[in-house]
Parts: sequence; structure tokens; C-alpha cells
Amino acid sequence: MADITLYNLPGCPFCVKVQSKLDELELEYDVINVERDHAKRTEVEAVSGQTGVPVITDEATDVEGMHESDDIVAYLEEMYGA
Repeated sequence: MADITLYNLPGCPFCVKVQSKLDELELEYDVINVERDHAKRTEVEAVSGQTGVPVITDEATDVEGMHESDDIVAYLEEMYGA
């Protein structure tokens, strides 16, 4: 199990943006695909307090429930970029 977990909705352009950054930085991560129906996104809501995606957790840095793709990409660059 990787330190980073991405809560993802297949086909979501914001999720693709985060996945692309994770792949670019060659980071290992787990993906949890969420339901289209926001009411069924209980797992991501428990982690982040909301039902939107993408959301990441990073056990290595105690980040839990970070959302907003631009914030996630900036975080990944700051923590894991060159």
C-alpha cells in the first residue's frame, strides 16, 4: 500500500490532472474510485468532509483529505518535485 491515496472519479478532468502530476513525479499511489452519485461518496466524505473529487491523503506527511486539484498539484510539486 502506497502512502498517497487518490480518491478519483473516472473521466473527471480534475482527477486526470492530479493523476498526471503523480505519474510525472513517479510517485506510487493507490486509487479509490468513487461513485458518480455524490450521496454514495461516503468514504471520501469521511476523509475530507465533502464529496467532491479529486481528494488525496498522504500518510508520509499526515495530509488527510486535501481537495481542489490546483492545491493538490501545488502540494505535490512542493513536497516531491525536483
